[in-house]
Formats: sequence, C-alpha cells, structure tokens
Amino acid sequence: MDRPDREQEASSSSSPFNFSSPSMQNQIHELAKTLPPPRKQNTACDACRARKVKCNQLPGQDKHCLSKNYPCTHYIQQATTEKKRNAAAAKRPRTLSASSSSQPSSSRLGPAEHMATSGHSGTAHGFQSFGSHFPQQGPVPSAHPITVDTQTRDLLAYIFSPPDPSSGSAQTNGSAHVRMGTNPSPPAYAEWGALAHRLSEDSFRTEFALDLVEVFFQIVHSRLPLLNPAQFRTRLHLSLSNTGPQNGNMSPSTPVAQQQRTRNSSSPLGGQSAQHQPQRPLHPALVATVIAWGAKFSEHPLFVADRHRNGGQSAFAKVLINRARDLAEDMKVHRIPNADHVVIALLIEPLQSQSLEDNAGFHGFWLGSAIRLLLDLQINHKSVMSNIHDPEARGTMIFAWWMACLADAYRSVYYRRKPMLDDDDYDIDFYTVGPVPPDIIETSPATQPSPREQLEFLGYYKAAHALARIARQMSRQLWRPATESDGITVDVLTSFMTMLNEWRDDHLSHVGVPPTFPADWDFVSAVTACASDATYHIMWIILCNALDDFGLRELNDVTRAGTPEAMLPQHPQIEEKKRKVMSEALHGALRIAGLAGVLASNGYLRLDCAVMHVSCIQAGMLLARLGRPEVTNCINGLEQYAYAYEECADQAAEIKRIYLQAQGGEMEWNHMASVAPRLGASTDSVVGGGNAMSVDFGTF
Repeated sequence: MDRPDREQEASSSSSPFNFSSPSMQNQIHELAKTLPPPRKQNTACDACRARKVKCNQLPGQDKHCLSKNYPCTHYIQQATTEKKRNAAAAKRPRTLSASSSSQPSSSRLGPAEHMATSGHSGTAHGFQSFGSHFPQQGPVPSAHPITVDTQTRDLLAYIFSPPDPSSGSAQTNGSAHVRMGTNPSPPAYAEWGALAHRLSEDSFRTEFALDLVEVFFQIVHSRLPLLNPAQFRTRLHLSLSNTGPQNGNMSPSTPVAQQQRTRNSSSPLGGQSAQHQPQRPLHPALVATVIAWGAKFSEHPLFVADRHRNGGQSAFAKVLINRARDLAEDMKVHRIPNADHVVIALLIEPLQSQSLEDNAGFHGFWLGSAIRLLLDLQINHKSVMSNIHDPEARGTMIFAWWMACLADAYRSVYYRRKPMLDDDDYDIDFYTVGPVPPDIIETSPATQPSPREQLEFLGYYKAAHALARIARQMSRQLWRPATESDGITVDVLTSFMTMLNEWRDDHLSHVGVPPTFPADWDFVSAVTACASDATYHIMWIILCNALDDFGLRELNDVTRAGTPEAMLPQHPQIEEKKRKVMSEALHGALRIAGLAGVLASNGYLRLDCAVMHVSCIQAGMLLARLGRPEVTNCINGLEQYAYAYEECADQAAEIKRIYLQAQGGEMEWNHMASVAPRLGASTDSVVGGGNAMSVDFGTF
C-alpha cells in the first residue's frame, strides 16, 4: 500500500530540486517578477525601418506598406539574424572535449580531441573510440586526450604523427589520433620529404626528439634562457624511460590525481618542493614547444629533405609549431596560472608568425596570456617572490616577469598598441645576480655564470628596462585617438627627444656595438649587442614615422585655420626639431642596416629567434622611402630571416618594391616632407657626421 509513497519520497529526495512542488513554483513565480523584461526584438520590415515609422511586424500585412504599395520585405532582419548566428558559431570551441563522442568537421584537429594508445599495463584511462583517419582493417584502437599524465613516448607519437590526409596540405595540424598498435604507413609521411617515413618508428622518434631538444639549447636558449638545461634533460630522459603513468602509479581519472593537478595548477612552482623539481615530469606542451623551436633551426637531414621538397620552407616544422600551440591551448595553458604555463606562453609567442596580417599567428595572444598568468601568481609583488625558496625557481620567475615586461613595452611601440603594464604595476627590483668571484671561476668552471647572469653582469637588462620605460611612455602618448586627430604637441616631442638622448649617453656605449668587433665575440655576444644597439635606434625611426603620420599639433592648428605655417612665431624652432628627428632616424636606419649586414654575412640571422627582425623592417622601410641603396642589407637580412620566419620573405619583397618606386621619383611623405632628404643627398649632410656604420652596397 505505501510502496508508491515510498518510491515517490525516495525520488523526490534524490533530486536536488522538485519543480513540481507548489512551494518551488511559488518561488519561481516571485523571482520572475523581479527579473527585467526581455529585450524587445526589432522585427520591423525594410520599408518601415527606412521611414522610421511603427510597423505591424506581420510579414506582408503592414498597413503602411499596403497603403503606399511598398513591398513588405524583411531582408535586413534576416541578414542581422544570420550574422548573429554565424558569430555565435565562430565562438564555439574549435576542438572537441574529452567527453564528446561526435567527430570534428574541421580538417585541423586539436590534440585534446583524442589520442590513440595501446593501453599500457598499470593504466586506467577512460578510453573512447574515434573515427578512422588512416586506411585500416580490423577494430579501431581506443583513444584518450593528452593530459599532464600522458607518457612522453605517447606525446611524441602525436607530435610526429603524419599530416591529416583529408586536409590536402602538409602544413595543417594533422590528426591527433596516434595508432600505437600499428604505425602509420610510410606513404602517409610523403608530404614531408623522403626521410619522414622513419617517424613511424618509435626508436627514431625518441632519438629525433632528443636531437631537436639539443638544437633548442644551442640556439634558442642563449636568447631566451627560461629553462634549466640540466634539469630539463634529466626530466626528459626520466619521462622517456618511464613506461607507467607520469604521476607514479595513479590513474589520471582518480580523485587523488585530480587533487594533485589542482594543487599543481594553483602554485607558482607547480605544487612541488625545490628538492623534487628535477624529478617532476615535464609538461607535454613544454616538450612540444621546445621540439618545435628545435625544428625551426634544425639541419637534420629530414628537415633538409622537407625544405627541398617544399620550396625552401619546412612544412613539417610548421606542423610542429601548430601542434605545440594547439596542445597548449587545449591544455588551458593560457588560463591556469603556474610556472610551467608562464614559460610555455613566453616561448610560444616568438615561435609563431610575427606578422600582424597572419590570422593564424595569434600575434600577441601568448604574450598577453603570460602577463595575465604572472599577475595571477602575483610575481609582480616583492613579498611573493621572497617566499619562493628555491633559487632556481625564483630566478626563473623573476626573469620571466622582466622578459614579459620588456616584450610588452617594445611590442606596444612597434605595433602601435597600448601596453598592458605600467610602471606602478610592480614593485620588485630588477633582476640582479651577485658577481662570481674570479678565484671561484678559475677553480670551478662549472660555477661560471649562466647566459642570463652574463647579460646582467654587462648591464643589458638594466639598460633594456630603462629603454622599455621610454617605449611605454611613447606608446601611451602617441597611439591614442587624440594624437591621431590633433597631432603631437611640441612639449611631448621634446620630452621624448630628451629621454632618448639621455639613454644614449648613459647606456649605449656599454650595451651597444663597439666601434670595432672584438675578435673573440661569439654568436650570443654579437647578436645581443646588435639587438640592444638596434632597439635604441629604432625608437627614432618610430618617432619619425609618428611625426610624418600625425604631424605637430601647433602646426596642424595653424594649417586648419587657413594660416601659412611660416606665420607661427616658433616655426623655425619646430622645423629644427623635425630636422633633428629625421636626422636621428636616418642615422639609426643606416646603423641598423650596417648591423644587419654584419650579422647576415656571418649567417647569424638564420639562427635568431625574431629579436632584430622588426628593426630590419622599420629601418628598411625608411631607407626604401628615401631611395637609399643601404636598404639592400635590410632586405638580405630579412631574406635570411625567412629561413625560420616565412613572412619575412614577403616583407623583404615589399621593401624592395618601395625602394624601386623611390628610385623612380615616387617619394611619399606627409608632415615630414619639408625635412626629408632628397634622393642623392649626402649622408653626412643629413646625419650630421660619419657616425653611421659602413655598409655593403648590393644590387637587386
């Protein structure tokens, strides 16, 4: 008799809300009274919209349309609805979640959609099936997404998997499904050259990955010292030798493992103590990023054959970059604050395309993500940094902060953006390292300073920070609507000129290129000095371009009033300031062209991770507009950069086109036309001395 009542009671107690109960319905009714009314949709017909009259909003029955014999159409409303629908579809995630069972429609698949595995003993992953991407017979193997617990060998199987055959291009991300039981057939790798078929072998993948890691530490690490080479190598070899789950014997789906990942993501050090840092497994996105960097500059026969097949560009290297970036995005690197994610984001930003027009480049996204992660970790606070007891971890985080701080300032002035950071956003001291006594260096070579410490000893970071503060102020004053419409005030221009001159007197002789290159200079010393030198001189070029685009406010006000500029009392002084800016900009462009010629002659720009390429572009554009033959060095430098950054070839071609136009008499100047040197003018008469570097004159 009472069984139905007990069942009803049990069902009602098991559900958190019983919407059929009278009390819940009354609460919902009272809540609905407090909600604002829904936004009224504008569904007026086209004729009523144009006449701005009230519409009956009934297709074909509007009284205004019937009385005036107008066609009662709703094309505007249909277009608006379709636009909103397309915008909503574009915001949907590009990859499928681990719990989704539907197949993606895009040919470019993310790494977290699913990764096939053979089901190693001791694992308890939640596998699920996936669609076939390779010709096969028999059952389809199981799959799981890449997580922090994924074995490094399985990660390499995904990174080095063949391109997606359905995309029709070897430059796409490819399939995220890796068949561990039966490797892909060699023809699947045909688009990457004659030797790419060896990537189907597990032993070759391991050896190949270790080779790319060494390339990273030999070339990239000297410019971006964000990792400890010894610790990274130790942890990588440990991960490659491990055949069980990355986090001991725990399954990634167990509550203990999930709690461990939560602690790791909320701690700046990843939830590990200092003594256990070397034994901690490597983050999969970090491994993928380091391998992608190595592929950019590797001379492995596999990449040589790939470049030979694809017109000088490595399609395989582009795939590795895309997969590293997609893997980082899929693992929420840009959203979860911890030390590994900061390093990954800072390494990905210069890895990708540096062109603003490249929609696949995500320019500035990863730098902004790194800054937000650092702010979430409160690395900008001195009190937080002092609580990190491990010296290596503390040094890495401080260096990461200053790298992000400098990159944000320079990017803002280069690409006309507002900076994310300001001077009052941090209170930590600039990165400093106590000098190593000479007797210790002589007795113990192993204690010699790291590249990061060597740069600090020479004062590069301190000088770079001082120049970054100037760049930040320039960005906030120059790249704003008021300046674009009204112009730059003379006072603002004078302050920038004074700050740049003071920086030159205080720092350039210490961090710039000396009059003669020392015979014992290596790649790091030469590129670092040239980059510091060029970064200063490009500021004058940027200031000159801003003056030419916006003009000076005092002159603009007089011109708009219909009065000649010469009637302004301070017109001679203003023209002298403009002439000084043009002189410094031209001198800087010649200096950068000379530096680019020296570096290109030694082949150094083929190995540079996008440190001087903006300087080459800005200097080349100015010299091309002036018709100067020294532009050849900038063009040759950008063509050498194109070895690793494909977009630099297009930029070199554009500079060459502008130069040929200027040689034909087409010199386009705006507000700086009165002080721009004419074609054939003497360099010394414009620059004000023979201080520019001697350059090699080439022909096209």
